Amino acid sequence: MVSRSYSNLLDLTSCGSPSFGREKKRLPRVATVAGVLSELDDETSNSVGSETPSSVSQERMIIVGNQLPLKAHRKDNGTWEFTWDEDSLLLQLKDGLGDDVETIYIGCLKEEIEPSEQDDVAQHLLDTFKCVPTFLPPELFSKFYHGFCKQHLWPLFHYMLPLSPDLGGRFDRSLWQAYVSVNKIFADKVMEVISPDDDFVWVHDYHLMVLPTFLRKRFNRVRLGFFLHSPFPSSEIYRTLPVRDELLRALLNSDLIGFHTFDYARHFLSCCSRMLGISYQSKRGYIGLEYYGRTVSIKILPVGIHIGQLQSVMSHPETESKVAELKNQFRDQTVMLGVDDMDIFKGISLKLLAMEQLLLQHPDKRGKVVLVQIANPARGRGKDVQEVQSETYATVKRINNTFGRPGYTPVVLIDTPLQSYERIAYYVISECCLVTAVRDGMNLIPYEYIICRQGSEKIDEILGTDPLTQKRSMLVVSEFIGCSPSLSGAIRVNPWNIDAVAEAMDSALMVPEAEKQMRHEKHYRYVSTHDVAYWARSFLQDLERACRDHLRRRCWGIGFGLGFRVIALDPNFRKLSVEHIVSAYKRTKNRAILLDYDGTMVQPGSMSTTPNAEAVGILNILCRDTKNCVYIVSGRERKTLTEWFSSCERMGIAAEHGYFVRTNQNAEWETCVPVPDFEWKQIAEPVMQLYTETTDGSNIETKESALVWNYEYADRDFGSCQAKELFDHLESVLANEPVSVKSSPNIVEVKPQGVSKGIVAERLLLTMQQKGVIPDFVLCIGDDRSDEDMFGVIMNAKSSLSPVAEVFPCTVGQKPSKAKYYLEDTSEILRMLQGLASATEQSNRSSSQPSR
Repeated sequence: MVSRSYSNLLDLTSCGSPSFGREKKRLPRVATVAGVLSELDDETSNSVGSETPSSVSQERMIIVGNQLPLKAHRKDNGTWEFTWDEDSLLLQLKDGLGDDVETIYIGCLKEEIEPSEQDDVAQHLLDTFKCVPTFLPPELFSKFYHGFCKQHLWPLFHYMLPLSPDLGGRFDRSLWQAYVSVNKIFADKVMEVISPDDDFVWVHDYHLMVLPTFLRKRFNRVRLGFFLHSPFPSSEIYRTLPVRDELLRALLNSDLIGFHTFDYARHFLSCCSRMLGISYQSKRGYIGLEYYGRTVSIKILPVGIHIGQLQSVMSHPETESKVAELKNQFRDQTVMLGVDDMDIFKGISLKLLAMEQLLLQHPDKRGKVVLVQIANPARGRGKDVQEVQSETYATVKRINNTFGRPGYTPVVLIDTPLQSYERIAYYVISECCLVTAVRDGMNLIPYEYIICRQGSEKIDEILGTDPLTQKRSMLVVSEFIGCSPSLSGAIRVNPWNIDAVAEAMDSALMVPEAEKQMRHEKHYRYVSTHDVAYWARSFLQDLERACRDHLRRRCWGIGFGLGFRVIALDPNFRKLSVEHIVSAYKRTKNRAILLDYDGTMVQPGSMSTTPNAEAVGILNILCRDTKNCVYIVSGRERKTLTEWFSSCERMGIAAEHGYFVRTNQNAEWETCVPVPDFEWKQIAEPVMQLYTETTDGSNIETKESALVWNYEYADRDFGSCQAKELFDHLESVLANEPVSVKSSPNIVEVKPQGVSKGIVAERLLLTMQQKGVIPDFVLCIGDDRSDEDMFGVIMNAKSSLSPVAEVFPCTVGQKPSKAKYYLEDTSEILRMLQGLASATEQSNRSSSQPSR
């Protein structure tokens, strides 16, 4: 597929992406203002979104997949003829979006289009089908699809590790570069038609996993969903991929990520936790990941089938004729059916071996039971496909030679493409459907089989069954396929256990008629109510919910290449201007300054946690100013803080999150919360010790007022699991004690009830008020969750402050917070405090000079 429509690529990979050409013609973009076309180019790609309101009123969904839902045929006169591919999931899902949602498709064509024809074909497809074709040069397409997708992602996502060059092949960075290049080309195609403030974008499957990054980079507020149709492997498998972080971060640039089963979603969440340190939360039934202020929602719902299409084909005369033909062909025989692609993961050979075992162990089945195996052409290519074909043909030949006789062929292998009506006819006459895939993302064959077994009046007439009699069906399915959890009436098997599969096949044939009818009714009720329209409608509803706060948030794009991500923050949240706060500082006379220590005054993760001379010097200058009341508010012990700040005689210190407070070096330590005793420690510490012994890398930190269980250096998933167990255990055993159990990142803490940094802020403002000093300047800086209590207090303390008070709650880094301001890091905080200290020194010099 040679293309004229692709552009130079961003240098996203370490070796740089190959350049395959330049875009010569672009389709017009959707007008965002009447008469004006948006023609942004990549150099301005950090835009927040369309700055002007869109004139498009109808809701639109841009559906992006590797292939367009079209069939192409070159006619005798050399022109192309295009028709809808009725079997395409991307086309079928349109039924669930509603008539008021316009759909535009973006993807590749299955046929190669000559460069000279591409412009005309593209225009025809846009005008006739609302499809935007992505033309790729053959070399690039081969590296992208047959290379990275089929040699790396597909095997790995199906639990096949590249242990040798023959098994999947070693990681090839040139194939990765081609994958990135193609995703960029797809992004360019989306840019040609998107109206970013009005359209939804729905990206499908593993071929386009980095596309969300390109789209989010161009339009920070793009409303973007992604659905993975393949399995997502466990973290132990996924972590072997050299570009694991890039793919995870790219997916997290979506607003909603969909999976067929909870297992797939659980593996994805585990990878995010283990490799990126991002934990998920479940709230009111919804699972979400907090990613730089954005909530990335997780959707778990298996796709369904298009029932109307199946029923339509069933009513065709050729279907009815085929059913009559097959009924006659297999008269007096019971048909068991398998429908699979000819690839290594579909388990065709295992199914054949089970059939062989069934005929060996149950001689009475010979001559009576037939396995019809429909083998669709493999989607990939390579040595593994050839091996599967060779093994399949050899096994079929052996079984038929051993057990076959005139008029009886035990295994009927159909390896030529079938029309839809032919496949449906086989569904109709089969007593049992077998799916023995060793790994499959979903597999809709059982769903199709159930609908076809429900039949129709004409089909019932051909089969000679009473239309009023309940229909029946039996399923034997692998426990490793995505549809298995939804089919509770199926016989689930481990396909690797040949004996167990053979016994399951025998059981399926021996089940009483009434039970077959009951199982069929149960399955039919589920499949008929959870069709593809239901799936698409549910996904769109969740995508709308996930995107509803987009316009309310302020967005910044940060990072380079595939490390790009968007920070979404409250619109009132902004960077603290040093000039602004210094100006306010100079105008005011009664100032309260509250400073966290770890992560605020000292860089997080530093080898040395003691304050440096510069920080101590700045604090001393601020403390000596009689207009200031300065406090360090920390979770550390009072002994440590006393040693570190011994030179700051006039500075107040709040230790252990505010349990101990001292107004200055000469004052006595006081407690903010009265605690009669700490006998609860004798209960809590043995419990913590138990979890410490069973969790490698964890430890207990004993404070005067609290106990902290720290699992920062434990296995992330196991530590998190143990922390939840410990939290519940402690809450149970300490239910009657005057303490609270708190869970924060990497710690579980038990401390007296009512202790928080917010208490310190309340106490400081109240003390100043009692002294007749009404604060007109409040600065509070902190970096973590414990500091949010202080921010909340000073933001709501209007009665304790001057009516014209300047209030500066400030967090460290751009992240969701109660604070109104942020500074990037410790160095910026020290620079700002130095500005305040300089203002104090300047004021002292001015007051010390004699008036003239």
